[in-house]
This record gives sequence, C-alpha cells and structure tokens, in this order.
Amino acid sequence: MKTKNIELVASPPNPHFVGDGFRVHNFIPSGFRMDMERMSPFILLDYNSKFTFPPSDKPKGVGVHPHRGFETVTIAYKGKVAHHDSSGGGGIIGEGDVQWMTAASGVLHKEYHEAEFSKRGGDFQMVQLWVNLPAKDKMSKPKYQAISQAEMTIHSLPSDAGLVEVIAGNYNDSKGPASTFTPLHMFNARLNEKAKASFSFPSHYNTGALVIEGSIKVNDSEIAPTDHFVLFENEGESFTVEALEKSVVLILSGEPINEPIAAQGPFVMNTKQEIKDAIDDFNMGKFGYLED
Repeated sequence: MKTKNIELVASPPNPHFVGDGFRVHNFIPSGFRMDMERMSPFILLDYNSKFTFPPSDKPKGVGVHPHRGFETVTIAYKGKVAHHDSSGGGGIIGEGDVQWMTAASGVLHKEYHEAEFSKRGGDFQMVQLWVNLPAKDKMSKPKYQAISQAEMTIHSLPSDAGLVEVIAGNYNDSKGPASTFTPLHMFNARLNEKAKASFSFPSHYNTGALVIEGSIKVNDSEIAPTDHFVLFENEGESFTVEALEKSVVLILSGEPINEPIAAQGPFVMNTKQEIKDAIDDFNMGKFGYLED
C-alpha cells in the first residue's frame, strides 16, 4: 500500500477573537493553501488553542447568529460550552464531548462559556469544523447530534500504545456514532509516548491532522509540534503517526464534494443567487427565533 506523504506542516496562523470568548486560529481557510476546495468537505477549521480565561460572572461567547448550507462540529478538549439553536437543539459540551449541528436550510445559533466554567475560569481548548453539505442536502431539515465522550467508539491500540476515539467514519472495524451526509472520518488519536498508530484512507480523500497536545513524527520523518496542522498529499493511502511524547491528534479525512462553492459569512451554498436567497430568508425571519 502506497504511503500518503505530507504536503506541508502548518504552524498556527495569528489568532483572532470570535465574539468575546473564542481565541481562534483559522487553519481552513488560511494562507497555507488550505482553502475550502482543498480540504473539502472540511471548509473551515477554527482552532482555539489552549488559553486560560480568568473567572467571570458574565459568560463570554458568541451571540445569536445564522447558519445555512453546512454543518458545524465543535470538539471540546478543555472547558465547557453552552449552546442553543432555533431548531430546538442545544445543551452543554464538556471535555471530550462533540456538538454536531446540521444547519442545512437554516438555523440561528448561539454559544457561550458554560456558566459554572465561566465563574471558575480555567483552560479552554476547542476545535470547530464546518463540514460542507452536497447541493441536494443543503436545504434539508436542520438536526442536532450531541455526542458525549462516553458514546464514542473506542479502539484500543496494541502494546499499550493508546487508543483512537472514533467520532465519525471507521477506524479498522470500529465505527463512530456520528451520522454524515458524505463519507468522512474524524478521530481523536490519544497516544502514549513512543507509541505508533497507522491510518489508511483512499488516495483522493482530503486528509489532515491537528496536534492538540504533545508532538508527533509522521511517516518516520516529519515532526509536527503542538498546535501544528499536517496536510497530506492526494496520493497514496497509508501513513503512520508516532508520539514523541504523550499526544492527542485530531485526524480528519473525507471524500471531496466536487461542486461549486459560494460562501459569504455564515452561509455556504453553490451559487451567488442562493447566497442572496439565504440573506433574504434570514432578514425575513425564516430561520426561526432564538433569544440572546
């Protein structure tokens, strides 16, 4: 089986704040050749690297805002977030949990630091992905998947190497709980020091890895430290990850959606007219109601 080689190892772009509580690095889209087409179906990766927030009686976060045409996937590594949307989805995600919201035809959404976490303060570390939807599903009914860490499929690696948490897709014979509209894989590889894990995806899938904790060596050659993103070429199928210290790595791979992308702000559609329609529908209140 041919090795999937590295195209680049990207250091974190300069951070910016989203709302008043999310300090994020935009890996997708970014200046590292990772635009919406290059990493499709993953069209945005906002990474809130570990950041310590002081205690606050007023939870920080992002107020009511719309989405249409894609899914938001939020993975919590540190801290807690409370979230609600106008379709009735919502709850609290804590360390290890995942919030998978299918905006599809349109929702209003808000997300804040969970009240008790806000009062205590502490380390906060999250990933938010935008996963594109194919044209036939962009105007489908919104839905919501709350995936706790306990519900994830755990694949134990041999020789006490660690484990792979399967959020979506399959790792060997282990299938994740998330339902997806197109083929994709999303794993947390939690590796012990000097442990190795092997991964294999079709050559045409867009594949990347984000180092959440620790540092890794990929294919016995390239080193990627904490907070760096590894982008793989669209050739070959397999690669290995070795943990140089105890590490957590987010592994992403998916079949590209080869359709036109028209994006503006929180709307991702296929044509400019569909973007205009989304803005008009939002202004006319068709996304429902959500109190801030």
